[in-house]
Amino acid sequence: MKKKVLLMGKSGSGKTSMRSIIFANYIARDTRRLGATIDVEHSHVRFLGNLVLNLWDCGGQEAFMENYFNTQRDNIFRNVEVLIYVFDVESGELEKDIHYYQSCLEAIMQNSPEAKIFCLIHKMDLIAEDQRDTIFREREKDIKELSRPLHCTCFRTSIWDETLYRAWSSIVYMLIPNVKALENSLQQFTNIVDADEVLLFERATFLVISHCQRRHHKDIHRFEKVSNIIKQFKLSCSKLAAQFQSMEVKNSAFASYIDMFTSNTYVMVCMSDPKIPSEITLINIRNARKHFEKLEKVTSSQPLT
Repeated sequence: MKKKVLLMGKSGSGKTSMRSIIFANYIARDTRRLGATIDVEHSHVRFLGNLVLNLWDCGGQEAFMENYFNTQRDNIFRNVEVLIYVFDVESGELEKDIHYYQSCLEAIMQNSPEAKIFCLIHKMDLIAEDQRDTIFREREKDIKELSRPLHCTCFRTSIWDETLYRAWSSIVYMLIPNVKALENSLQQFTNIVDADEVLLFERATFLVISHCQRRHHKDIHRFEKVSNIIKQFKLSCSKLAAQFQSMEVKNSAFASYIDMFTSNTYVMVCMSDPKIPSEITLINIRNARKHFEKLEKVTSSQPLT
């Protein structure tokens, strides 16, 4: 099951850097050596077994952009499930950005009117911290006005913090068929093991694809932080020719277990009851694997609704 995802935006907006971090295991500082994308770079990312993201990273140089809207229009914009348009928050050519974005929307309406639209206000790390909320809200308001009658979801992002993982987790979540069945089973599992919270990560990207929470947590960005930390740890393991499989973090207040779950996922179980032995939680994780493997196969074989 292939889902076509268009990644578009003006040259230098940061499209290829974010794609390389999420899908090719780059770390942020290594993206500096990436060159500009020439025309369209295609990549197929297997996700949750049978779900394949057919990612089209479209070079943003002016000659390429004009070509997409003219001679390649049908080829580029036909059968699109998701359009991700990246705006450089400090772009000196905002009018040109807006022109290209509106041209994308017109082509999407003609060729893929059911496509979901996401806009990433990128390189937010270049904005003073006390101004980020205000600037993002202003840009978000303007972009949503420009997008009508289509609905657009906006995220602020930077390759230097967890915001990139939050945005891409939300986007990929929209592409998972029958995700509610997955969430219902995760809720049952969380109740059975008496956990405070359970997170389900996609194995290759470590994006959060589902979670269940039974106890309030004040850090609303914790999922993306965990994704970022664990992925960097996995990369460190690979450099030492070691394979990351599981992790246990424990103190007097809580215990957290990260373990391979299905062939395409990792699970993280967070507990605050010190009376529950580690061995019991690990056995419960092991016993739940078969059910989630079966559910994953059913989920990934169903059409997107």
